[in-house]
Amino acid sequence: MPEKEEKTPAKQIIGKTVVSKTGKEFGECGDLVFETKSGELIHIVLANPTAYAEKLELERTKDGKLLIPFSAVIAIGDYVVVSEEDIV
Repeated sequence: MPEKEEKTPAKQIIGKTVVSKTGKEFGECGDLVFETKSGELIHIVLANPTAYAEKLELERTKDGKLLIPFSAVIAIGDYVVVSEEDIV
């Protein structure tokens, strides 16, 4: 029997600092974008992006907020850890 994947409520992700696995900070998780029919998470919307994140050619929302693909997330704990290779 496969291990049950642990689910994390969105309210526990929002506000966490987003970092790469090498420790580079991107900003905070300001919001989440998801597919309404399936509930699949698509993007993290960065709040207070760092200068480092601003320099990357990340996708943006209509109002200019930076997006990180949720597929790049590798761990959620005290921080949201992303794989930088999966972003750029």
